[in-house]
Amino acid sequence: MRSSNPVFSRRGFSRDNGYAGFGSAPQAGGPAVGAQGNPYAGGNPYAQAPTNPYAQNPYVQQDVQYGAPQAPVSTGNKMTMDDVVMRTGITLGLVIAGATVAWVMNVGLGIAIGAALIAMVLGLVQSFKRKANPALILSYAAFEGVFLGAISNYINTYVADGAAMQAVLGTMAVFVTMLVLYKTRIIRVTQRFTRFLMIAATAFLVLTAVNLLFAVFGGGDGLGFRSGGLGIVFGIVGILLGAFFLALDFKQVEDGIAYGAPREESWLAAFGLTMTLVWIYLEMLRLISILNSD
Repeated sequence: MRSSNPVFSRRGFSRDNGYAGFGSAPQAGGPAVGAQGNPYAGGNPYAQAPTNPYAQNPYVQQDVQYGAPQAPVSTGNKMTMDDVVMRTGITLGLVIAGATVAWVMNVGLGIAIGAALIAMVLGLVQSFKRKANPALILSYAAFEGVFLGAISNYINTYVADGAAMQAVLGTMAVFVTMLVLYKTRIIRVTQRFTRFLMIAATAFLVLTAVNLLFAVFGGGDGLGFRSGGLGIVFGIVGILLGAFFLALDFKQVEDGIAYGAPREESWLAAFGLTMTLVWIYLEMLRLISILNSD
C-alpha cells in the first residue's frame, strides 16, 4: 500500500489502471501504478494486483462476478469526501495561520530555514509511517506555514510587491483547473502517466539539488536553473509537475472512498494534498520573483 518515494508518493489506495471522476467507482481489473506531492518505502501502490486493499474489512463487500467493490455498508468509520475536505481544510488552515504569524512578526530568513528543515523532517517521518499521525501532520503544517510566511514576506518586500497574492491566486487556479480536468477525464491517471511523472519528478529534484550544490560551493546562481530564461522554464516545469501530482492525489482520494478506507486515511489524503499545494505555491512564488527581477 505504501509508496516507496517519501517525497512524492503518499499512501496509495488505487488498485486499478483506470480513471474516473469523483463519486464514481474504480474500474474493475487490470493493474495500475502510483507522489506531493508535491514543490516526497514498501512498494509502488499502483503496481499491486487489482484487489481491494480493505477487503479484510467485513463491511466491504466484493462483487464476485466482476471483481469490483460494492458500496460499503455504512458503519460511520469509513473515509468520506467530507472527511477529506474537513481535514484538508484544517491542515491548510494551520499552514495559513503559521504563515500569517511569520508575516506579521516579520520572521527572519534564518528562522524560516530552520522551520523548513523541521517541516521536512516531520514530513519524511509521516511518509514512512504506516498510519496517519494527526499530530505529526499538523506539526508539519505549522512549521511549513512559518517558512512560507517568512519567505513570502521577504520576496514580497524586496523582490516583487504583491508576489505572495499572485502566487496564492496562481496556486488556486492550478488546483481548480486540475480538478476540472480530472473530473472530465481529460487527465487520466494510468500506469504510463504515473511512471513518466515519477521519472520527471526525480530528474527535477536531482537537477535542483545539483544546482543548489553548485550555488553553495561555487557561488552565484549555480548552473542557472533558478534564474534567467532557464529559471523561467524550470519554474514552469515545476508547476506542471505539481499540477500532475494533484491528479494522483485526486485518484488516491477517489479510490480510498470507493474501497471503504478507514476514516483515519483522510488525514493522509489531507497531508498529500497539502504537500502538493505547498510545492505549487513555492514554484509559483519562485517564478514570479524571477519574472520581476529580469
